[in-house]
Amino acid sequence: MIRIQRLIGLILTISTVLFSKDIIAQNSVFQAGASISDITPFLGPPVVGGYNSPPASYIHDPLNVRTLVLDDGKQDLIFVIVDNVSIKNEVFDAAKQIVYNDLKIPAKNIMMAATHTHSGISLGGQGLKSKDLGLDVALDEYQTFVVRRIVDGVKMALQNKVPAKIAFGSVDVPEHLFNRRWIMKDSVMSPLGQKEIAKMNPGHSNALLRPAGPVDPEVSFIAVESLEGTPIGLLANYSLHYVGGVPKGHVSADYFAAFGNRMGELLETGSSVPAFVGIMTNGTSGDVNNNDYSKPRAKEALPPYAKIHYVANDIAGKVYKEYQGLDFETEVKLGSALSEMTLTVRRATPEILTNVAMVRDHDGSDPLFHSLEKTYSRRVFNMEAEYPDSVNIVLQSFAINDIGIASLPFEAFTQIGLDIKAKSPFKNTFTIELANGSFGYLPTPAQHKLGGYESWLTTNRVQKDASDKITEQLIKHFQELK
Repeated sequence: MIRIQRLIGLILTISTVLFSKDIIAQNSVFQAGASISDITPFLGPPVVGGYNSPPASYIHDPLNVRTLVLDDGKQDLIFVIVDNVSIKNEVFDAAKQIVYNDLKIPAKNIMMAATHTHSGISLGGQGLKSKDLGLDVALDEYQTFVVRRIVDGVKMALQNKVPAKIAFGSVDVPEHLFNRRWIMKDSVMSPLGQKEIAKMNPGHSNALLRPAGPVDPEVSFIAVESLEGTPIGLLANYSLHYVGGVPKGHVSADYFAAFGNRMGELLETGSSVPAFVGIMTNGTSGDVNNNDYSKPRAKEALPPYAKIHYVANDIAGKVYKEYQGLDFETEVKLGSALSEMTLTVRRATPEILTNVAMVRDHDGSDPLFHSLEKTYSRRVFNMEAEYPDSVNIVLQSFAINDIGIASLPFEAFTQIGLDIKAKSPFKNTFTIELANGSFGYLPTPAQHKLGGYESWLTTNRVQKDASDKITEQLIKHFQELK
């Protein structure tokens, strides 16, 4: 009798262990889901991204929030990529707070970023205020709408999760990238009355010596498919500011959306439900655009949107070719790290204050220093009066197996992304800029010495060695996650 009881007990123990392992295995199945939610604005508000802000008068293509969720059975990592030039941290924070309130997913696991299309309206806050989200911060109508649609996108992507497999790929596409800052043969004057040797978008002339910095040709991408091989989503990263060639007053998601849409066509996802979601994130592109100033200006301008589709289709075609050889995995380990950093806000030097005061008092038709001096004079005085002495920024990193993904809330120079890749302990690494907020341009200390638009006070707002501090902290994230 005792032997029978022991045998029954042993069988029950083995069954319990096997059942528990089966539950753990089921819970550890890698899943992925994606979604698109529309944030196209009303016509009328100003289109932001240039020196002039014409009213939005035509919707060429919709603006969207594109969301990708990865789930390793222990936690979700969520990418939220929004078609806008830049987004204040208050907007992202509000969306993250609602996601946490509703779904208990912490902010550490949600990476939100802007694409940097220059053909949308502002998310900086303006007009009527609203507190109908139950938050402490007051948001305007469009901010409130976008917050809601971000949350909707996250919820839909979570509902779309299915057992999945994942792969990483990369391909070099250098032909669309040109450093937009050039070393000039002769020094030039800034709007703040300072001599400098670097100039942004200097035009096609013989006054140029050489580009002031590098480009990063790598297109990195993460692809997820269902276990049956149906494409779920693809998140790519490329260090190109934007393309443009958009008529005045048009609303457009630029090449970012055109790339994602083209990937869906190439992968023949058709009318699959849920729909495939192609995503292009912005890398470190603060000093890189699509204009080659080493060659003479083209005799004829391209039609609107032609360059957007040329660039998007070319990159998508090269990514698609690389896609064919991907090795997908079902064993996936995810990780996330988030930290806050306090940076000192730059202040005007006595020389700059003297110069902008001269500009303010100058009544002549010809500028003292630069055609934008009146604009920058106002900006400097406003910054001196209204800006705090320091700002807190969020730095965030994700790990997906041997992929490290860094993010920062600036328009970062390409050299910063290259440095992060070089120092990363992961096999594959890329950086997403304009993530979790927007605090202006981020040159390296060496580029600050050259001058140029991106280094001008108010265009750049934080201490000149900020890029070094940020890089160091992001590498610490990677070391913790490795």
